[in-house]
Amino acid sequence: MSKNHAKEEWKSWLKTFLVAFGLAMVIKTFMFAPYSVKGASMEPTFHNKERVFVNKLKSVDDLKRGDIIIAQGEDNENHYIKRIIGLPGDELEMVDDQLFVNGKLQKEPYLTENRQMAKQKGMLRLTGDFGPISISENEYFVMGDNRLRSKDSRNGLGLIHKENIVGKGEFVFYPVSNFRNVK
Repeated sequence: MSKNHAKEEWKSWLKTFLVAFGLAMVIKTFMFAPYSVKGASMEPTFHNKERVFVNKLKSVDDLKRGDIIIAQGEDNENHYIKRIIGLPGDELEMVDDQLFVNGKLQKEPYLTENRQMAKQKGMLRLTGDFGPISISENEYFVMGDNRLRSKDSRNGLGLIHKENIVGKGEFVFYPVSNFRNVK
């Protein structure tokens, strides 16, 4: 093999690597990104150290109550995985462990397991009373599914501004044995 041929092949591999790297960066920045779950605030839906793929293409305006999102903290360093409970314009109230949105009782089937655990521990309520709270335009009220151990819109995070929503959780991909869609 001649020196010129080897040099051309090396350049070809370098170009391929650079294009692949650039494409990966574009996809991660604008389309999909992996995030690591930290802590127990979303158990049993998510567990500590699981990895979740987040869809960044989903318009914030298309998000629905019950969707799971990744939100960037006010410090721009921490990210939080939480469930949307209140949308812009909603009025929320929690009374006797029952969630009311705009005066209508909401079913929260994702809390079934946590409610059973709370009862086993002798706790009467999973979620303390609050509200009514009015959600302003461009803001979202979020909570963790593990209401007893969650920093969320009730107690520290406050309302999440539209521009701080990174994307919608789509599926758990790690550990591979836990691969599943996000619900």
